[in-house]
Amino acid sequence: MVSTPSRFGRAACWPCSPSWGWPPSEFLDDLVKYTRRRSLGLGKGSKFAGQLLVAGVFAWGADRIGVSTQLGFARPLGIDLGPFFVLLVLLMLTGAANGANLTDGMDGLAAGSGALMFGAYVVIAFWQARNPTTYPFATDPREVAIVAAAMFGATLGFLWWNAPPARIFMGDVGSNAIGGALASFALLTGTHLLLVLLAGLYVAEALSVILQVASYRLFGRRIFRMAPIHFHFDLAGWPETTIVIRFWILAGIGVALALGLFYADFIAVEGLLR
Repeated sequence: MVSTPSRFGRAACWPCSPSWGWPPSEFLDDLVKYTRRRSLGLGKGSKFAGQLLVAGVFAWGADRIGVSTQLGFARPLGIDLGPFFVLLVLLMLTGAANGANLTDGMDGLAAGSGALMFGAYVVIAFWQARNPTTYPFATDPREVAIVAAAMFGATLGFLWWNAPPARIFMGDVGSNAIGGALASFALLTGTHLLLVLLAGLYVAEALSVILQVASYRLFGRRIFRMAPIHFHFDLAGWPETTIVIRFWILAGIGVALALGLFYADFIAVEGLLR
């Protein structure tokens, strides 16, 4: 076996965990588990079909409202993806959703880090709304800022009861929604590649699982005691609250660096230091 159940009730590594889904399919997954009184839920094929459907609808809607199809960091890089934009949408939505889902393994970890990331997109979208001539490619940044602020407040409110020891739990529906919302904000603000740094914690969690699975299947050895990586430190003897707070700090560093690069790009474009 590549993975073993942890004391948190989650699988030790991806893709063994049935977490690769999207809020609608994850809701159906949870519903199937509840109504049929079994833990299998939906199959991987059904979940992937749901991902394709959501990504396709988002890409269609993005095309209808004129979302830029250029790949961007703090702004478009001049690389127009054209019809391949739908692949970027699929990659970002599923990647961010599952990264957040994998991070949701300890009380407060996904919610606390997610709040930091949503706060960053409040700043980014509001800045774009205040400087429309500098960011003509941004799609409805004022509305994006409002929704990001709502998500920021919602995750903080959830965190109040999810902080260790948790009294309520997020589940796959919530964690996938957090990642999906972050990806949609990146797509609408044209900060696709910046999301990799801004949501660096989620990227690291997903990479730890990918590396663990690849190492085991290729060489028969595990890199970490358990994946995602927060379980590695749990088995190393770190208290859960220590892991959560330190991972919040790491998430905050990624957010701060992303905001710094975003503002540095603004300064360079506006020539404020000349």
